[in-house]
Amino acid sequence: MSRRGGRVRAVLSVLVAWVAWVGGDVGGGAPAAWAARAAPAAPGREAAELRVGAVSAVAPGVGYREFSLKGRHGPAHGHLLTVDLRERRVSVDVLYPGVVGARSRISQLADARGAVGGVNGDFFNISEEQHPGVEATGAPVGPAVAGGRALKSAVPYGQRFGPETPRGVSTEDVLAVGTDRVARLDRLRADGVVRAGEDELELSGFNQYAIPVGGVGAYTSDWGSASRLRATCGTDRDRAAPCSRTTYEVTVRNGRVTAVSRRPGRGRVPRGTVVLVGREGGARDLSRLEVGEEVEVTHRLRSREGGAPHCALGGFPVLRDGRAPAGLDAVTGAVRTAAGVADRGHRLYLLALDGRAAYRGGLTLAELASAMRGLGAEDAFNLDGGGSSTLVTRDPHGGRATVRNHPSGGAERAVANGIGVFLRN
Repeated sequence: MSRRGGRVRAVLSVLVAWVAWVGGDVGGGAPAAWAARAAPAAPGREAAELRVGAVSAVAPGVGYREFSLKGRHGPAHGHLLTVDLRERRVSVDVLYPGVVGARSRISQLADARGAVGGVNGDFFNISEEQHPGVEATGAPVGPAVAGGRALKSAVPYGQRFGPETPRGVSTEDVLAVGTDRVARLDRLRADGVVRAGEDELELSGFNQYAIPVGGVGAYTSDWGSASRLRATCGTDRDRAAPCSRTTYEVTVRNGRVTAVSRRPGRGRVPRGTVVLVGREGGARDLSRLEVGEEVEVTHRLRSREGGAPHCALGGFPVLRDGRAPAGLDAVTGAVRTAAGVADRGHRLYLLALDGRAAYRGGLTLAELASAMRGLGAEDAFNLDGGGSSTLVTRDPHGGRATVRNHPSGGAERAVANGIGVFLRN
């Protein structure tokens, strides 16, 4: 009896500790249904009251709650996941459909990977109305790393999708979680070369839907079967500019050129194969390669902050060290998705706003930064919003992912990637 009683007390102690953590910042005793706190004001505006709901446990180290506040464009209602990265059973990774050039719903991605929670991620190549006959790839704007594997690099800034950003923002900006399990804001730059004999050609990037003017991009099996033609459309400053008339494609298999073409193709890239696509000067450089020639292609992502990321995806910062960047939009309201970092990178916040009729005014970027600071974030990162904004949770013991917010379009949108939260048994 005493041995059994000891086990029961031990289990209760763990349970109490878990509940105390997920409800710890609401208040002592039974958590209140809503707790009011003042969100720090955007420049030139009064502080808005941020009302925060009680925490419900999703998994050990993972809590879910709702919040509301009144913004410039009316009331906003949101959903928040809080992730304690010190909890060894919890991990974070990028959710994506298995290849870069594809889309899927966050609930499907969470179910497929067994994630207990997640939000949508980066902005992506959603349409190609400016380029008739060119297919949208569905590929994200910024760099992506999943499970320590570099999937893609960033498109030029002028080729990005998404709202206006503050000065100094780059498409290389990422939210990353390192192999040390610490979350951070970072930049990931493409670094690669194409070597043929004594000649060396700088690589402009890999697995991205837009190549810089005059550059060369590499496409691997991680790209998928999406058309590579889009990579030669637009310019570094104008996404809608016409497609280049000077293009070239080289297929390299097992270190040797096996095919060439004057027009980028489509179709799955087999493992062990790299397809090089060039435009303008890059196309002329590639045209010098001949079938049968030996070619070596290397590519990687280089971190500005140092340390290899376990996972990373694109967006842009709206809060650094508790301060919003100068020039952050304080006028345009929208449904938003964001991620926040606190506790020296050991705590991660994942946020999505409701998009149903009563809340479609959303928040400005300045209000989003203030709300994230009010919720406890020291750094915050804006992700794709509008119809893409989705937050899901799933019972770790089974069941399917549940969409917690109300997407703007009335249903989930298929997206390029997202952030998933996982629980190890």
